[in-house]
Amino acid sequence: MTFGSQSPGFVDSTGAPIHRMPDEIRPGTGAVIFNESGEVLLQKRADNGWWSLPGGGVDIGESVEQCIIREVFEETGLHVTVKRLVGVYSDPKNYSVMSYPGGTIVQYVSAAFECEPQSGELRISDESTDIGYFPVDGLPDNTLLSSQLRIKDAVANRAEPFIR
Repeated sequence: MTFGSQSPGFVDSTGAPIHRMPDEIRPGTGAVIFNESGEVLLQKRADNGWWSLPGGGVDIGESVEQCIIREVFEETGLHVTVKRLVGVYSDPKNYSVMSYPGGTIVQYVSAAFECEPQSGELRISDESTDIGYFPVDGLPDNTLLSSQLRIKDAVANRAEPFIR
């Protein structure tokens, strides 16, 4: 079975068409972090040059909360606490698929959390080439569609999490 002609037009998180089924499915997390001005923290990914929320895959033996705290520190230098669950994202129609250099395609089941910085100094990591805060209505053109959706959902500030 292939995605391509039998799919309703799925695209990956960059907007590129998906022509086959993903190679694997992984649990992941993403952090929506706002500064005092209401701007959101994004990092420019070293692997594909797109801007995205900090986050990553859950390691065996850790919870999604432990994962997002670890990933944010590794990728940004910030120590954070989880404020709330923004949503759970798994539907390929909502950009939960990532195509990687080398051809691997992964579908993620991701939990997005709004997080608050507690300490640390903002810095890039070996996974990024740039990092910074941006107005939610002025994101860089090459911001992942998955990150744009999660930011939009976080700004909606619903009491209950989105399931997408």
